[in-house]
Amino acid sequence: MIRAKDLAISFSGRDVFTDGNFIINRGDKVGLIGRNGSGKSTFLKLILKKIEPDSGEVEIPKSYKIGHLEQHIHFTHATVLEEICSVLSEEREHEGWKGENILYGLGFTYDDLYKDPKNFSGGYQVKLNLAKLLLVEPQMLLLDEPTNYLDIHSIRWLKEFLQEWEGELILVTHDRGFMDSVITHTLVIHRNAFKKIPGNTVGVREKIALEEEIYEKTRVNEDKQRQKTQEWIDRFGAKASMAKRAQSRVKMLDKQDVKEKLEHVATLDFKFNHKEYVSKENMIEATDVAFGYTHDHMLIKHLSFNVADGDKICIIGKNGKGKSTLLKLITGDIKPAQGSVKVNGKVEIGYFGQMNIDRLDKNSSVFEELQKVDEKLPISRVRQVCSNMMFNSDLASKKIGVLSGGEKSRVTLGKILLKGVNLLLLDEPTNHLDMESCESLMEAIRNFPGAVIMVTHDEYFLQEIANRLIIFDDNRTFTFDDSYEFFLKRVGWKDH
Repeated sequence: MIRAKDLAISFSGRDVFTDGNFIINRGDKVGLIGRNGSGKSTFLKLILKKIEPDSGEVEIPKSYKIGHLEQHIHFTHATVLEEICSVLSEEREHEGWKGENILYGLGFTYDDLYKDPKNFSGGYQVKLNLAKLLLVEPQMLLLDEPTNYLDIHSIRWLKEFLQEWEGELILVTHDRGFMDSVITHTLVIHRNAFKKIPGNTVGVREKIALEEEIYEKTRVNEDKQRQKTQEWIDRFGAKASMAKRAQSRVKMLDKQDVKEKLEHVATLDFKFNHKEYVSKENMIEATDVAFGYTHDHMLIKHLSFNVADGDKICIIGKNGKGKSTLLKLITGDIKPAQGSVKVNGKVEIGYFGQMNIDRLDKNSSVFEELQKVDEKLPISRVRQVCSNMMFNSDLASKKIGVLSGGEKSRVTLGKILLKGVNLLLLDEPTNHLDMESCESLMEAIRNFPGAVIMVTHDEYFLQEIANRLIIFDDNRTFTFDDSYEFFLKRVGWKDH
């Protein structure tokens, strides 16, 4: 059990949260939600005693063991199996089989167990860190975006694992479907305050919005009533016959609590700048495409597909199979070993990829980076997109080099918003965005009149957006011309 008692902390004079009071009881699985910058990571650091609050405390029993999924990667053993077993105490050294089962669930093969962990991709290294944490078997798990860089198969396994987890859990994730399937309570950080609510996130935002609507109506009515009372006092207070009643009303006004007007909460505002596709031909025609970085390991073989204006195509499959590579074949960054990918000359592409974030100029400000899209753009338009991406006023002057991963993602998306496009290529665009921002992005993608090709592991996104699929599964790449729901019913995953 963990108790937050009168918890408050601020940075640079800005309150992160104040007067935090709540209890996480035995068996609670808590989804921690709030906008970017609301204090989710700060709260996790307070639990882990990495920082101290300005006032109040987080009460944790002395023998209580907390396991935290570290983003920092540091491996010290020669094989994956040795690395995961390194977390076992002497009393548990015979439980290496548990570590093997966890690794298999996260997509490692038997041969992988005896390979050097440093030679794996970033995604698999994150999985190994997660496996080490789960093997420790702490009483509470702190998971901060555990699905980032995990594929659908690993996310499904982790979901089932956490559903059966008997200890406590605090989960931060942008994946609403994943969170809602796991948690028993929702802990919201909103307007510098905590609110713990039974159940998952369904209806939480609507409930908060309704409460704030009622609050605002009450505030306005009370303000009007005070004005009427003050007007009466001003009118009749000077009359001797009314002096006693006037004094009584003055005292009444002095005793009343005056509600403050709620400040506007900044939200991401996505609206892609659509450029009409003036052709009756397909946007893309891919014929018998094959590609591999080595001749003996072909990622893509005999893949053919067309993309028409308005298509919403999701690319799905395990990590390392070639999904991002397929986007690079479309952009022309790499050439197929066989076949062809023909992109119509009328196509204007907006491309969001993980590498694009790394290509941002760290010495430029947010405003300057967005302005590079087109120097002829009106300053007001660039400022507007800065605001839409939650870089208001001074924040637009921040250098790219000091931004977080989430902020860099917003800059990259902002650059796409400024460009007139009719085809969006999106490679896992939800990583580093908060839950509300993901939903804003999903709505913008759904409403985009042009075509979308998106790599995603988010099954909620898949179900809401995709009308066609390109699937990497069972050692082949193939298309499925229907929704993800029908794919699961009619075909289903062969890889495990």
